[in-house]
Formats: sequence, C-alpha cells, structure tokens
Amino acid sequence: MTHTFRLVAALPNHYASILALNEQAVPHVNSIGITQLSDLANQSFYFKVALLENQVVGFLLCLSTSANYDSLNYQWFSQRYTEFIYVDRIVVSPDHAGLGIGKQLYENLQADAVHHAPIIACEVNLQPANPDSLAFHQKQGFCEVGQQETEGGQKVVCLMTKSIGTW
Repeated sequence: MTHTFRLVAALPNHYASILALNEQAVPHVNSIGITQLSDLANQSFYFKVALLENQVVGFLLCLSTSANYDSLNYQWFSQRYTEFIYVDRIVVSPDHAGLGIGKQLYENLQADAVHHAPIIACEVNLQPANPDSLAFHQKQGFCEVGQQETEGGQKVVCLMTKSIGTW
C-alpha cells in the first residue's frame, strides 16, 4: 500500500496535532505548550508538517543562528558555530514510521538551508536512549561533534552536525 504525504508550511490550525505528536515523543523531545510552540514558530527558519489525507503525521521545526532561544543544546551550537540551522525537533507519528517522512522532511530542509548556513545541527538523546533516532540521523549524514548533560544530568545528548553546501 502506497502512502502519499505532502509537506506544507505549519499553520496555527496544525498546532493541536503538532502538540499531540510532540507529547507522544516525550522524553525524546521536550514537552512544550501552545505558547512556546507559537514562539518557536514565529522564530523558525523552517517549520513544516507532513500531511497524510490532511492529518498531521510528522513535523520538523528548525531555528537559525539569529533565534532568541534558551535551550542548552541550541546555546552549545551557538558558542561553537557562527552559522547553522538548528533542528529543534523532528517528530513522526509512530503509526507512520518507516514511510520516509523524516527523510523527506530533512531533504526538503536541506534544499531550503543550503544557501543560509554550512551545517544543520541537532541532538539525539543518549540517556534516555533513543537508538532509532540516532541510527536515523547517522543514516542522514549527521556526525557526532560532542555530548552534554542536560536537565541536571537526567539527559545526555549526542550533539550532531551535517555539512551542507559549500561555504
């Protein structure tokens, strides 16, 4: 059975579905509410959803180096790189995993980002472990550039980058 999904800009009418998907993915992504989602959306470099029959089945939210964001992981990259696109969160519905949605979101992001920054930056949880995400990001060409503890040592993340374009 072929699943055809489309990528569209995230709009406020998608936010309830985005928040529901986000909560399903905790602790691999941080829990957020509507106010924080709206703030991130307003600052986003890239914010798209994957729609399957008009249902949100995934999303990717990214910030650029100009964002005002207090995330420890975002700040880690800000201290080390002058230009980057930061993946704040990528989530695909567990019911739709393995259909290429995450890959398609990243390919679409890279096409948008290639003229704006030399790298895409992200982090993946090592503790609590998220081996599927780590394997996915490695397959997409991301490489580890560091690790750090967050949330008072409750989390350990693998900080990763992927080179894009020629800067």
